[in-house]
Amino acid sequence: MSFICYQTIQMTKARTASAEPLETAELLAFTRVVEAKSLSKAAQQLKIPRATLGRRLARLEERLGTRLVRRTTRSLAITDAGELLYHRARVALDAITQAEASVRRGDGALRGELRVSLPPVSTREFVDVLLAFARAHPEVRCHFDFSTRHVDLAREGYDAALRASDAELESGLVSRLISRSRSMAVASPRYLEANGTPRTLKDLAGHRCLMGFRRGEHAQTTWPRVGGGTVRVDGHMFANDYRVIGEAVFAGMGIAVMPEIMAREPIERGLLVQVLPDVIGGESRISIVYAERELMPPQLRAFIDWVIARMPAVVSRPPCEGADLEKKTKKRTR
Repeated sequence: MSFICYQTIQMTKARTASAEPLETAELLAFTRVVEAKSLSKAAQQLKIPRATLGRRLARLEERLGTRLVRRTTRSLAITDAGELLYHRARVALDAITQAEASVRRGDGALRGELRVSLPPVSTREFVDVLLAFARAHPEVRCHFDFSTRHVDLAREGYDAALRASDAELESGLVSRLISRSRSMAVASPRYLEANGTPRTLKDLAGHRCLMGFRRGEHAQTTWPRVGGGTVRVDGHMFANDYRVIGEAVFAGMGIAVMPEIMAREPIERGLLVQVLPDVIGGESRISIVYAERELMPPQLRAFIDWVIARMPAVVSRPPCEGADLEKKTKKRTR
């Protein structure tokens, strides 16, 4: 008899709990936990104690009568029910953000947070585009994270990312082309004077080749070939940051393939020389990637429109012929 009474009480509690509307704080706690893959990190992002976050998550699971997240001392995994709720909750929270912003934005100013992942390949002009956006919208808290890492936008809490267009696109993301740029093989005049200038692909075997990483994760084994395809290259040094590769090239340590946006100015100043222009090189495309949403935060929409309107003027420049570049460099270094 006591067992039956206990079951009746529990069922009554479940019905009462499920009848109560879900709280925004609980949904926000849940989505941040999913995106951060950690209760501690999610609590830090929300600026609340970890215990408070845990209680909110427990209340949400109690209301729904199902486990949303499986937690152990070392790992955290989302359940099937949690996966379903996450996508619906994300839409609902975006709608709340949009509604709140429309009410508060009586003066037309954008507000809120913006988190963007960017590759560490930047020129002064590129940085100026970002700073101009921040100046134009001073009440938007901009987080510009420069990293070679291929971030998971949804799970790590990023609003958007700038990536090479050939990068793998995760489910639920949208990619919009920003601009096209070239990549080219370059070396310093000092290196070429000491080691000679390669004239054919076979000549590369006698040179030090400085290699990057694909997606910032895997060491390169090939360089792009003019007209399509790739060329296998034996690397002598590897780095997942083009700034390191660039410094090595300037120091006369070898030949590297660099984005044209980084190599253009040093070539014009005579600090670098393009090598094998008819063989090594290709077109790279840069896109902005973001989650597909029915309602998008206004600051994100503004940022996407901003970079699409301004980035082509920064990255896409008329390419110079390799021979002309080499002649120009020789004149300036005499």
